[in-house]
Amino acid sequence: MPLFQLIMARRLYANRTIGVDKNVWVEFTQLAADYKAVNLGQGFPDFSPPQFVQDAFCKAVSGGPQMHQYTRAFGHPRLVKSLAKFFSRVVGHEIDPFEDVLVTVGAYQALFCAFQALIDDGDEVIIVEPFFDCYQPMVLMAGGTAVYVPLRPVNGGSTVLSSGDWVLSAEELASKITPRTKAIVINTPNNPLGKVYKVEELQMIADLCIKHDLLCFSDEVYEWLTYDGAKHVKIASLPGMWERTITVGSAGKTFSATGWKVGWAISSGKLIKHMKIIHQNSVYHCATAAQEAVSHGFDREYELFGTPESYFQQLPATLHRKRQKLASCLRSVGLQPVMPEGGYFMITDISSVNVDLNDESTKNESYDFRFVKWLIKEKGLATIPVSAFFSPEHSKEFDKYIRFCFVKEKQKQWKKAKVIKQLEKQKRQEAAERAEQEESQSNKGNSCHLLIVSYYRPR
Repeated sequence: MPLFQLIMARRLYANRTIGVDKNVWVEFTQLAADYKAVNLGQGFPDFSPPQFVQDAFCKAVSGGPQMHQYTRAFGHPRLVKSLAKFFSRVVGHEIDPFEDVLVTVGAYQALFCAFQALIDDGDEVIIVEPFFDCYQPMVLMAGGTAVYVPLRPVNGGSTVLSSGDWVLSAEELASKITPRTKAIVINTPNNPLGKVYKVEELQMIADLCIKHDLLCFSDEVYEWLTYDGAKHVKIASLPGMWERTITVGSAGKTFSATGWKVGWAISSGKLIKHMKIIHQNSVYHCATAAQEAVSHGFDREYELFGTPESYFQQLPATLHRKRQKLASCLRSVGLQPVMPEGGYFMITDISSVNVDLNDESTKNESYDFRFVKWLIKEKGLATIPVSAFFSPEHSKEFDKYIRFCFVKEKQKQWKKAKVIKQLEKQKRQEAAERAEQEESQSNKGNSCHLLIVSYYRPR
C-alpha cells in the first residue's frame, strides 16, 4: 500500500469534535434557502444599524492607516475605555478598562474563551434551559460535563401567556450542584423564550453561587431589548457576584450590526486574564475599524442614556410594535404565543395545529423539527424548532413549540400578488369549510396559510 494511503488511513479528527457537529442554524438556514422560504427563523435584523454608528464606521475606515492595522490584542483602547465607563455606571462597580474587559469576535468568542479558560476536565457546568445551542458543545470541548435545569411554564391564570410565567425551581437547581460543579450558565433576556430574570430570581442564583463557590456565565446580549416594563438586571451587580461573574455582551445586538462581530466579556481581572490567554492563542485580535465605531456608539449612548433620543430607548420601542404585530397574527389563526419580555424572539404552542406530517425523511425526528420542515417545504415559511434549545433529556417536554424572529422587516421578495392570491385561496377554503361545517381541527390544519398572509399583508 502506498505510504500516503497509510498516512491518510489514520483518524484525522480530535475526540473533542465528536458529538458536536450538528448545528440547527446551518441545517435550517440552508433548508430555507433551498425552498426560498420567508425566513422568520434566524435571529438578525434585516434593517441597517443606526446612522450614527454607520457614520462612525465610515469615518473610521477613512481615518488613516492606523484604522486598517492591528490594534491592542485584548481590545481597541478607545473601545475598552468606552465599555468600562458605560458599564461601571450600570454595574455599580469601577471597571478597569485594561484589566476587566476583553473584546472578542462577537459574543460567541467571548463565551468560547470563558469555557476554555475556566472549565477543566471533569468540571460540571449547570446550563439553564432553554439555552443558546453553543453552550453545550463549548462545555464538552473544554472537557466539562453539561448538567441541565429547565425553566418550566407555570400557569398563573392569565389569558395572555408570558415568558415571565416560565420559572426556575430553586430546589431543582440546588439539587444539581455537586462537588464537581464549577459554573452556572444563564441567558437573560433568554433566547428563545424572551424571559427577563427578575432580581429575586437572580438573587437565588447568586446565593447558590456564593454558597458553593461557583462561577456564573451570564449571556446578556439582548440586555437593551426589554418590553412591557420588564427591567434587565445584571447579576454581576448583586453583592458578592462581581468577582465570580463573566458578563457577555454584543455590539451586534446592541447596535443592530450582527455582521460586525464585536463582542466582549466583562469580569474581575483575575478571571479575564485567563480568558486573554485563550484569545491571544486563537483569534488574537478583532477588527480595528469596527471597534472604533462601536466605541463612538457607546460614547453617544452614555450621554443620552435614559432619554428619548437614546437608541437603547428607541430600538425596543420599535421592536415592541413588531412583537405586537406578530402576536396578533398568531392569535388570529388560533395559536398561543408566549409573549416575550425581551429579545428578538417569540415562541408559540403548535399543539393545536393538526397537520399530516407524512415526510418519511423526518419520521424519526422530534415533532417540532418535523413541523418546521413541513412549514418550510409546504408553506414557504421558515421558523426554528424550540426543542433544539433543550437537552435530549428534556427536549420531549418542549417539542410542541416553534420560534419566530419578530424583528424582521417586510420581506421584499414576498410579492404582493402572491400574498393576495394566497389570501383569496384561504378565504375560499374557509368559506367552504364553514358551509360544510367541518371539524375545527381541519381549519386549524390550514392555519399556516393565513399566518403567512396575515404577517405580510400590506398595512
